[in-house]
Amino acid sequence: MSTTGATADPLAALGNLPGVADSVESVRKAVDRVYGHRVMRRRSNEITSEAALRGARGSAALSGADWALEEVRRRSDFSGDDEARTMGAALRLTAEAGQLLSIWRQSPLRVLARLHLVAAADKAEHVGRPRRAGEPVDEPLVDLPLPGADEMHGRLEGLAEIVIAGGSAPALVTAAVVHGELLALRPFTSHNGLVARTAERIVLVGSGLDPKSVCPAEVGHAELGQDAYQEALRGYLSGTAEGMAAWIAHCGRAVALGARESTAVCEALQRGAA
Repeated sequence: MSTTGATADPLAALGNLPGVADSVESVRKAVDRVYGHRVMRRRSNEITSEAALRGARGSAALSGADWALEEVRRRSDFSGDDEARTMGAALRLTAEAGQLLSIWRQSPLRVLARLHLVAAADKAEHVGRPRRAGEPVDEPLVDLPLPGADEMHGRLEGLAEIVIAGGSAPALVTAAVVHGELLALRPFTSHNGLVARTAERIVLVGSGLDPKSVCPAEVGHAELGQDAYQEALRGYLSGTAEGMAAWIAHCGRAVALGARESTAVCEALQRGAA
């Protein structure tokens, strides 16, 4: 999404694209169902913790570490092979996201740098800052053209300006654009998918749509599958009204599926208490 010459509220128009209002309404209803569940009134911390674990598992799956949930629960060492490190990065990011909510609206670039530092768990020179010209990007499961460093930096600054300015766009629209733009740009040398999905979570929580972080969109993205994810991303990258609307709708379905997952957790807890 190019932000050159953007208006004061460049995302607001996206909310008027065909089908987007329906997606926003469907997401709101799905979120309301979770928050209205009787278990949420008594055990919301448990639902939040479970959603965090399932969200991390879903995000890692989209980055090549598709582990069973029970395996994630069982493991305590994530320093082994590439898949284990990816899972460890996803878990660390999920834990870190809640600590960055207050900073996001004032300094999104600082938050993104921190997320990359946490994901990489490395002190290498390229960690925790946007890539420079000539630096390679390790993101094998994102099959999109890679913008050059100059274009990336310009668009990243534009995205930050939009976040700081705020606006009237629905939370789903803002979250989808942040997610899509970060994957389109891949501003870091690694872990861009994990960072993008964490940023989406931060927007959804910080906006007040999902304040307790119990509707993990990462679960839905993983359930919808890698192929659908890539296809929707290509729609975003096209910049057309149809492509943008399709990406926002895809993100909406992911949030709704995350909400459904937590509703099922609530139901299971309720049956256990009966």
